[in-house]
Amino acid sequence: MGGLAASNAGADYLALQRPTWAPPAWLFGPVWSVLYFMIAVAGWLVWRSSGWPAARLALAVYALQLVLNLLWTPMFFGLGSIGLAAIEIVVLWLSVVTTIVLFARHTRLGAVLLLPYLGWVTFAGALNIAIWTLN
Repeated sequence: MGGLAASNAGADYLALQRPTWAPPAWLFGPVWSVLYFMIAVAGWLVWRSSGWPAARLALAVYALQLVLNLLWTPMFFGLGSIGLAAIEIVVLWLSVVTTIVLFARHTRLGAVLLLPYLGWVTFAGALNIAIWTLN
């Protein structure tokens, strides 16, 4: 998440004690590239289908989850605050769920495009908590 915010994230990730089910560091870049594309298309679909006035709340929550996504990497890697990042990712997860619910009111496809993102944030949250426990 927020991959532009921490250039040493891969090396820092490898230095941590990780659960056996943790993915390799190289996987995060490709996964996030696909997810960010889907997230962008989802937002565009809502904006295109309803416009800013009608979709103001949905797009505001969408913007909030983007900010939360961006903040996770510097929190986890930059500050080294794995516990705070675990709490933050729960808030991110809730904001993604809320975004999906609000997007569904405007475009079903926009909401569906966010489901893999929710799945990855769920996995990332479990990984964050596991790393927090191990370290």
